[in-house]
Amino acid sequence: MIDFPSVYQRKEIEDKWNEFWEKENLYHVEPTPDKEPYCIVIPPPNITGSLHMGHALDETLQDILIRYHRMRGYVALWIPGCDHAGIATQNVVERELAKKGLRKEDLGREEFEKMVWEWKEKHEGRIKEQLKKLGASCDWERWAFTMDEKRARAVRVAFVRLYKEGLIYRENYIVNWCPRCETALSDIEVEYKEEKGYLYYIHYPIKGGGEITVATTRPETMLGDTGVAVHPEDKRYQRLIGKTVILPLVGREIPIVADERVDPEFGTGAVKVTPAHDPVDFLIGKEKGLERVVIMDKKGIMNENAGKFKGLDRFTARKAIVEELRKEGYLLKFEEYTHSVGHCYRCDTIIEPYVTPQWFVKVKDLAQPAIKAVKKGRIKFIPPRWERIYLEWMENIKDWCISRQIWWGHRIPVWKCKKCGKDNVEVENPQVCQFCGSKELEQEEDVLDTWFSSGLWPLSTLGWPEETEDFRFFYPTSTLVTGYEIIFFWVARMIMFGLKFTGKVPFREVYIHPIVRDSKGRKMSKSLGNVVDPLELIDKYGCDALRMALASLSTGAGQDIFYNEERFVGMRNFSNKVWNACRFVFLNLDEDFRTVDDISSLPLNRDDRYILSRLDNLIQQITENLESRKFSESASLLYSFFWHDYCDWYLEFTKERMHGEEKKVVLNVHLYVLDNFLRLLHPYMPYITEEVWSKMKKYLGISLPSISLASWPETKGWYSPQLEEEEKWKFEVITAARSLRKEWEIPLKEKREFYIKSINSHQSLVLKEEKDSIGKMMKAQELFIDEDFSPSHGFSRTITPSGAIVFMALGDMDIKREEGKLKRELEKIEERLKSLERKLNNRDFLEKASPEVVEKIEKEREACLSKRERLLENLKILKGDSYGGIETE
Repeated sequence: MIDFPSVYQRKEIEDKWNEFWEKENLYHVEPTPDKEPYCIVIPPPNITGSLHMGHALDETLQDILIRYHRMRGYVALWIPGCDHAGIATQNVVERELAKKGLRKEDLGREEFEKMVWEWKEKHEGRIKEQLKKLGASCDWERWAFTMDEKRARAVRVAFVRLYKEGLIYRENYIVNWCPRCETALSDIEVEYKEEKGYLYYIHYPIKGGGEITVATTRPETMLGDTGVAVHPEDKRYQRLIGKTVILPLVGREIPIVADERVDPEFGTGAVKVTPAHDPVDFLIGKEKGLERVVIMDKKGIMNENAGKFKGLDRFTARKAIVEELRKEGYLLKFEEYTHSVGHCYRCDTIIEPYVTPQWFVKVKDLAQPAIKAVKKGRIKFIPPRWERIYLEWMENIKDWCISRQIWWGHRIPVWKCKKCGKDNVEVENPQVCQFCGSKELEQEEDVLDTWFSSGLWPLSTLGWPEETEDFRFFYPTSTLVTGYEIIFFWVARMIMFGLKFTGKVPFREVYIHPIVRDSKGRKMSKSLGNVVDPLELIDKYGCDALRMALASLSTGAGQDIFYNEERFVGMRNFSNKVWNACRFVFLNLDEDFRTVDDISSLPLNRDDRYILSRLDNLIQQITENLESRKFSESASLLYSFFWHDYCDWYLEFTKERMHGEEKKVVLNVHLYVLDNFLRLLHPYMPYITEEVWSKMKKYLGISLPSISLASWPETKGWYSPQLEEEEKWKFEVITAARSLRKEWEIPLKEKREFYIKSINSHQSLVLKEEKDSIGKMMKAQELFIDEDFSPSHGFSRTITPSGAIVFMALGDMDIKREEGKLKRELEKIEERLKSLERKLNNRDFLEKASPEVVEKIEKEREACLSKRERLLENLKILKGDSYGGIETE
């Protein structure tokens, strides 16, 4: 007898197949010129920790696509890897140092970098194992890291090429500065939050008499003011343009200038200009020739330009300066003011606009081809609405600040000559200055923004800048799967770099998946304590259940996913259903059983042809849905087919046939259906399909080592809409009979007469043809099918969706007992209806309750009304006043 345990042992089976897949190196591929490539590069997880639910969703969808295309005959390559995550990783390692009472400066750059590499080795291995636990069918031989030797070379080649084409430059410019991380941030690395603060109104004396009042949310920066600005058309201040004011607390004389960027509606319409500490002021100062006075250091501590406030933290200085202004009579008033405040996306520190020398990429020239590629359809966004969002951002893009003042990352390949002062920009470390021949060279201290190396990921993972065989065959890659929050960080930059360095797009489509949020719709975060570990869900419900649940929630509409553990419970139950149904069939197989080559050669009945029709339709729909990336719809169809079409109906109808003359026919159909179904399900649930199929393949005469290498199912012409409609009539009358038994609490062991009044002669003919199997499923004492049937008293009835009426004879039922039971139930329903109607008629309740609560109550009321009507009809039936109130003529 076949070894098929009664319980699906998820953990043992997952471990077994993970070991097998890796040992066999099953997912390693090489360029095969006579086949078509399908390639995905994984969005590389950061090495800062463990995988989260977003990763689980991301990896599941990618693996579905890879497994599907592998079975379709493509050379399917999925490249895995990790990202060095510059700022994030440095912060984590610095926190580890702080636990020992140390700072990175205590170690020095070289020792600190060594420590981070050790961290990387530890966490990279853990992430790799977590990916394997998610069932990821990656080519593990091609594992990449954004700072390994090959990727480092790609980064240097890209930087040098851009620099020598004049697309990279260095300039003293105002940037978003994080005083905690002590580094610049690009605009999209700043997260804005609405915060309550104050708007301060400060008098600035005008030289020669009078004053002008400015409004500011950041009074501490006034120490760096070098001007006051008003709108040129603001009549209140036109006479003051060109005059000089005396800066309070400092005594510096500064001019009043006109600039159209000033909003006359903000505060008093006059604003202080601090070119060194505000991005708009920086531009005003640049155009008007105003001095830049930096009043704090890189940690946000006030410097020597702050006078008596030197040494104070910027927020402590704010309080002290406001108090000094009040004492000196310069502070007119302050009022509560809610405004948008920028925070570091990694450590949440409030950013400080700060002027420092930084490296920039001129992105407008790079953006134009990237815009054109999307507009011309060379790259398709799914869902399409993300295309508009991408284009809007790209069309308003600003130069990209690519330098970061941290130690962990790709050090910028620029060496300054100490002798002649010129920059040497080279791929290889220069030994002498190319300009003067001096050996006194010093490399740039800054590192590149993490997204610079990530932007090269589709190229560098395939061997670029070398023209490798992999690069020629697999580039451009096929599909990028990622979340919408990194469209600007990552997707846009990959498109720009891909087109710049190869003239080709880096991928042909971008599938944007939703974000997994908690049950209340909040983003999962450690600070909220609502993070769900996907590995814990795997331990509880199995990897297949996790994957199937996440895929079923990933709708093409792109709405975010709200976490609901019941969905994972449901998919675990589905796993068990698949296991148990397959086990039932297998236990009916003889050891020497083998399937026929052509199932159509067998004498098939209507049930057989029905399930083959449903299977053909399923193959067509799943294939179309996966081609159009409709993951949720496919998951729903797979679930519904197996649970309802196969288990509820076909398996039930064929249980008796398995033990009679039709055993060979029935088992051939079962194995044909299960073989094809398991192949369709495999991309979603790789473990259970691999395990069951490995037990099945000998009966199919197949010797492949894995279902993942089996071919994708194809339709065979079995689909028949008419047959499916006719079989549906059969299922409806059986369901109706079961419903009547449940309603009257009549167990299956008690036989009853059933009558079916069909809608026409064709339906009668079909139902009579299936009369024996219908009667057995109904547990009918006798079954009569007649389109002209006219009942007398003593029958309960129900109508099927197609219009047939099913009658059940009540027989020798205890009328008084049943009548009492119905009346008691009717009383409960009446009480509940009164309670619900009181709420719905209460204006105060309706005003306070959420629309969802009101809708729920209204639905319950409708259900109660329907049940009351049914109970009243049944009481009439018991009294002999009616057989159900249905006109039958």
